Amino acid sequence: MSDAALLEQVVLLAILKKEPNESIDDVLKMLEESRAVSLAEGREIVTRLEQEEAIVDGKLTFLGISMANEALKAFTLED
Repeated sequence: MSDAALLEQVVLLAILKKEPNESIDDVLKMLEESRAVSLAEGREIVTRLEQEEAIVDGKLTFLGISMANEALKAFTLED
């Protein structure tokens, strides 16, 4: 898996798990603070996801939720 795909999955998971009162920008700032992704990289990923219609009006669409759930499976440890 490429670094870009991995970062996209991290962003999708963070958006999926965000609190209702948090914005996508809040999530990106949190990711930057944890050094998971830079703010510029995060915004680039969000822009790409908006173009793919995985994010609309600051929320994940069915496509975005599906992509985030696939990312969740990829990060889940199996016994």
